[in-house]
Amino acid sequence: MSNNVINVIGGGLAGSEAAWQIARRGIPVRLYEMRPAKMTPAHVTGQFAELVCSNSLGSDLPDRAPGVLKAELRRMGSLLLECAERASVPAGGALAVDREVFSRLVTDAIKAQPLITVVPEEVTSIPDGVTIIATGPLTADALAADIARLVGDEYLYFYDAIAPTVIAESIDMSVAFRASRYGRGEDEAGDYINCPMTREEYERFVAALLEAETIELRTFEQEDSQFFEGCLPIEQIAQRGFDSLAFGPMRPVGLTDPRTGRRPQAVVQLRQDNLAGTLYNLVGFQTNLRWGEQRRILRMIPGLEQAEFARYGMMHRNTFLNSPSHLQPSLASRQRDDLYFAGQITGVEGYVGNIGTGLLAGINAVRAVRGEMPWVLPPTTMLGALCHYITHADPADFQPMKANFGILPALENTPRGKRDRQRAYSERALADLEAFLIAHDTVAPPR
Repeated sequence: MSNNVINVIGGGLAGSEAAWQIARRGIPVRLYEMRPAKMTPAHVTGQFAELVCSNSLGSDLPDRAPGVLKAELRRMGSLLLECAERASVPAGGALAVDREVFSRLVTDAIKAQPLITVVPEEVTSIPDGVTIIATGPLTADALAADIARLVGDEYLYFYDAIAPTVIAESIDMSVAFRASRYGRGEDEAGDYINCPMTREEYERFVAALLEAETIELRTFEQEDSQFFEGCLPIEQIAQRGFDSLAFGPMRPVGLTDPRTGRRPQAVVQLRQDNLAGTLYNLVGFQTNLRWGEQRRILRMIPGLEQAEFARYGMMHRNTFLNSPSHLQPSLASRQRDDLYFAGQITGVEGYVGNIGTGLLAGINAVRAVRGEMPWVLPPTTMLGALCHYITHADPADFQPMKANFGILPALENTPRGKRDRQRAYSERALADLEAFLIAHDTVAPPR
């Protein structure tokens, strides 16, 4: 593999963004993607940037942590954020997308870029030369083994669960109602479909979950397994106590059942999954129940008694590096300066975090080729804070981290109100990013 070509392994969110950032800076890229010749347990297409868990990229509000991260990536010229906005579907204050349209837009852009050569094959060992590994949480066994040899076999494993999706016309809208929490959203009727539960209905639902049969993990998958707190299966949440779901994914705050004029005991929210509005996913309802059990129990939800499922939930093993031990803040390997990691394999959680690390790894790979010092973004920016966290956390109990204000350095003069604090964090992040880019004389390269 030529030294003046950067290798990017993996055509997911991080790999696609990395390849684009490299190519638009005039450096040729080999983008390796094994799909569709060899599929993962979770993917169903060979498209780039396929979303397999949720279709939401999180809040787009400027005073929310995911919104701050998106604003930073827009300023830095993210391709995938642009594609997401073009493929967006109504989701209140969040940025949600039609999965198929989003992946197609990314795929078309990647294939149309003349400096990107797509190589449709599996990479089984780390190549020589400047390389970005962005193989995600489902890295194929051969490459995972080679990475393990490089880093000393210090991998962590956790399990990630995917939420079910239902066909919109099968939802009983005489029971379910449209609304966004506290009336947020572009449409007066609300961007979410809500299925309200009385206390009795909620009790029956929780009891059924606790007795339901789950898919048994294979023996080798049971070793050293752990669930990521941000993506727990609903049956796991239910085991934590009767009210755990009502304070979690089924929280009814900010919603009123129009049939009663009161707040329900619990609510299941469904979010639009495609532009046509024919599919809706159950928000926060990741599960590892057997498919027959899913059909039976989810149809206990008021409004979903006749639900038709376009996709059932499932759970798969995710793999990520013990990044505090193995990565520099530039996302370069501590073992090899010309090797970068990006995306979920680094321990960054959330679609936009994955995109952001791909963007930064791509920029730093170009700087490595040019003999320039790598970028380490200010820790007061959201992306800088994420990269600082995953490279400085305690390796002994490292878990994936998503964008949140808690990882940012404290403000000098902290406002008392929560919204005021969040606004101050946001303003500081964007101002410090702008100052960093100006100091580095950064002009966005042409598309």
